[in-house]
Amino acid sequence: MGRGRAKAKQTKVARNLKYRTFDPDFDDLQRELHGESGDPIPDQYADLAEEFSEDRSAS
Repeated sequence: MGRGRAKAKQTKVARNLKYRTFDPDFDDLQRELHGESGDPIPDQYADLAEEFSEDRSAS
């Protein structure tokens, strides 16, 4: 019992995804997936960014 409300919400979401029109920005998605955000790293996190970027290159 109680599945009616959940099923109705799932149906609403599925219908919204099916009929909604949108124009994806594939260039932006590609930059995000490759880590080329272009946003500067705040000074307070610069040391962490260096530490983790070195760890990734060493692996």
